[in-house]
Amino acid sequence: MEDEVVLLDFWPSSFAMRVKIALGEKGIKYECKQEDLFNKSPLLLQMNPIHQKIPVLIHNGKPISESIVILRYIDEVWNHKSPLLPSDPYQRSQSLFWTDYIDKKIYGIGRRIWMGKEDKEEAKEELMQCLKTLEGELGDKPYFGGDSIGLVDVALVPFTTWFYTYERCGGFSIEAGCPKLVAWAQRCKENYQSVSNALPHPHQIYDYMLQLKKRLGLA
Repeated sequence: MEDEVVLLDFWPSSFAMRVKIALGEKGIKYECKQEDLFNKSPLLLQMNPIHQKIPVLIHNGKPISESIVILRYIDEVWNHKSPLLPSDPYQRSQSLFWTDYIDKKIYGIGRRIWMGKEDKEEAKEELMQCLKTLEGELGDKPYFGGDSIGLVDVALVPFTTWFYTYERCGGFSIEAGCPKLVAWAQRCKENYQSVSNALPHPHQIYDYMLQLKKRLGLA
């Protein structure tokens, strides 16, 4: 019997994009259900009653929440191809460290930039420092995972589709400061259909952000 896999999604969410990349890499067929985060569905409230957020992966009726938890679940359950985490315990620990670093930094800093907070200039500097740190970790490797994408790549690359929005709102160039990182993102999209399929066009993200700011009374 084939597994029933459902993803509760919100298309501009970098966290949901991660899950779509992982499912794509594993070749998993799934149903994608879009959520309105201003009017959350009964299914979302039932499947993630604690945080009431997307993404939620529902595997044979059982919900898994939080994007990195979902990625690890996918990697363990469908372990027949494209491993996201290395088998070596130390290398695995490093992948988890950098994934945690990404989660604690980029979303919050980026939000301060596009929302036009009073500390926007400070946030721009913080973002560039964060990205330069990640660029240093990437080094001369084609991917954070080495010769192929791994957990860190999957965790980070969805945020790159928001770079255009950060740049337009902040009046700066990420590529000028982090050319290797931008080249890595392009490599991910060109070489992995799972990535190119999961990431919306940056202009779509920017248009969404403008609409969201109007809805929030920030425009």
